[in-house]
Order: sequence, then structure tokens, then C-alpha cells
Amino acid sequence: MTTTDSAPWGRVDPDGNVYVREAEGERLVGQYPDATPEEALQYYERKFLDLEGQVKLLEQRSRAGASATDLAKGVRKLADTVRTASAVGDLEGLLARLKKLDEGVADLTEKQSAEAKAQLEKAVAEREELVAKAEALAATDPATTQWKQTTTKLDELFAQWQAAQHDGPRLPKSTADALWKRFRAARSTIDHHRRAFFAELDTQHREVRTRKAELVERAEALAPKGAQGIPAYRDLLDDWKNAGRAGKKQDDALWARFKAAGDALFAAKAAVDAVENEEYAANLEQKLALLDEAEPLLTATDRIAARDKLTGIQRRWDEIGKVPKEQMRTVSDRLRKVELAVKALEDEHWQRNNPEKKARSEGLAAQLEAAIGKLESELATAREAGDQRKIAEAEEALAARRVWLDALG
Repeated sequence: MTTTDSAPWGRVDPDGNVYVREAEGERLVGQYPDATPEEALQYYERKFLDLEGQVKLLEQRSRAGASATDLAKGVRKLADTVRTASAVGDLEGLLARLKKLDEGVADLTEKQSAEAKAQLEKAVAEREELVAKAEALAATDPATTQWKQTTTKLDELFAQWQAAQHDGPRLPKSTADALWKRFRAARSTIDHHRRAFFAELDTQHREVRTRKAELVERAEALAPKGAQGIPAYRDLLDDWKNAGRAGKKQDDALWARFKAAGDALFAAKAAVDAVENEEYAANLEQKLALLDEAEPLLTATDRIAARDKLTGIQRRWDEIGKVPKEQMRTVSDRLRKVELAVKALEDEHWQRNNPEKKARSEGLAAQLEAAIGKLESELATAREAGDQRKIAEAEEALAARRVWLDALG
């Protein structure tokens, strides 16, 4: 395009007028005074190249899947510009490319409409799912609801709702309003249930705190009784367990006071036990020596000698008195084992000789009954005198005699 006659798309006349050649003939596009024809053509050819660049850009956007609506607007606008463009070049070729783009936009519009519809349906379904989950939470029985978990789940659902509203496709107003109304109603129901639940819980906690504060005061009032206050404290402990919860912080504080009151009572008991253990330590040594003397009877074969030996041991056992409490069960079990062995020896003999068995049983039973009668009298006397040691010794001896009597039966 360097000469006015040979350039295929335009020419410059002697007066400096620039024409573009089109199918219907030449069209004046402008003037470029004070320049050579080559310079004038090159100027208007550059304008064509600018238009061609815009067409290429639309083609690229079409291939990239740009909005069909935006593409259609761009094609129409650029086509109007090209038809009357002050440019030299294959303008009809550009119009043909724009027409082809315009035809493709229709297909793209249909495709994008289908995609947009699918995306909208998916977005509605996702919102429906969020609403259904919120409504399911709202339908849960408030009495069995784990409120911390429920609140967290509801917050997560609301965050998902906001994200969908911000990033997802825009829903039709009527649909969006209806879904939001349901979601908001579920949130309101949950909030109402939560407030009512915690209001009721606060009331219950106040009542429990009042009850437990009273139990604490009663427990603390037992302090002057020392070890003798333990039974009453245990009754209070049962009441405490049945009183319910008063809220962790308040409950812990009340329990600390209640436990401290009990610890004081048990500490007093431990002190008494320590004194008694020291006092009864010598008795333990004597009973252990008796057990060493009695346990060979486990292998005895002479029932009469075994019974005589055991009876003497039992008498001395009772005369020794109490042992430390933590050892009482151990020594009693060892003696009981010997007693059962001697009884088994006698049972074996009586099994072979029923008349003798009967006579001896009756005789021993009579002895035991007489001993029990005597011990009951001694227990009554000790109680009248308020002698706690003799009361304890008599009760222990009575229990042993009654066990022996039961064994004879």
C-alpha cells in the first residue's frame, strides 16, 4: 500500500483525500494534508489494524467462554464502528468475522443459559439443604439438645449461607426470600429454646445452690462432734449426691467446703483410731500368739482334745479384748478358720454317731446359751454404767458365741 494506484484497499487522490475500497465502491474516509500519499495510507491502515485487534480480542473472549451477553453487545457496537470506520483495510472481512461471532454468540447464549440454570438449580438445592439442616436442629427436643454443639453447627450453617449468598449465583428474589424466611425462623426457634433452657437451668442451679449451701452449713456444724459426727455426715453426703448440679464454679466451691467439713470429722476419727490402735497393739500381739497356738488344730484328729484346746483359746481370746480395727478382720478370719476345722472334726464324729452327736450338741448348745445369757447380762450392766470399753467387749464376745451356736444348729 505504498502507491495510490496499486494499494488493494484504498487510495489517495492528488488533493490528499483518502478513500477505502468496498464492494459497493469507494468511500471517503478522510484527509491527511501535508503528507505523502504513502504516509496518508499508512495512517488509515493503522486505524484498520486497531479495529482488527478489537475483533481478534472478541474472538479470543468467545473461545474463552466470556459472557454471551457482553460478547453480543461488543459485536454489535464494533460492527457499527467498522461499517463507518475511517480506516483503510478489509473492512468487509472484519464485518464477516463479526457476523460469524454474532452467530456463535447465539449458541454460546443457549449454552451459558443452560449452565446458568443448572448452577441456579444447584444453588437453590444447596440453600434448601442448609435450611433443612437448620430446621432439623430447631426440631430437636430442647431437653436433650447439646447446646454448645448445636450453636456451633448453626453458626457453621449461617457462615455457609453467607458464603453462598456472596459467591454463588443470584437467586430469584421470591425464592431467596422464602428460603431465608425459613432459615431465619429456624434460627429464631433455636435461639428461643436456648434462652428458655438456660433460664430454666439458672433457676434449677439457684435452687440446688440453696440446698447445697444448707448442707454445707449442717456439715460444718458437725465439727464439735468429731468422729461421732461421721454417721450424720454420711447422711448429708447422700443428700448432696441427690441434690443435683449447681453450675461447675459454684458447685466446686460448695463441694470444697463440704469436703473440708468431712475431712475434719475423719481426721478426728483417725486420731481416735490412732490412740485406740496404740492402746490395743498389745492385745494384737497376744491374739497373734493365740493364733499361733490355735492353728495346729487345723490338722488335729482328736476332736475332744481339739475342742478342749479351742475352748481354752476362745476364753483367753475374749479376755484379751479388742485389737486395732485394721487388724480385726484378719485375726478374726484366722480364728474362724480354726473353729470351722474343729467343728468339721466334730461333725465327722457326730455323723458316725448320731446319739452322741445329739448329746454333745445339746450340751455345747446349752453351754453357749448360758454363756450368751451371762454376756447379755454383762452387756446390760455395762450400758447402764456407760462403760464403752466393756460394752464393746461384751458385744464382740456375744457375736462370737452366737456364731458358734448358729454353727451347732
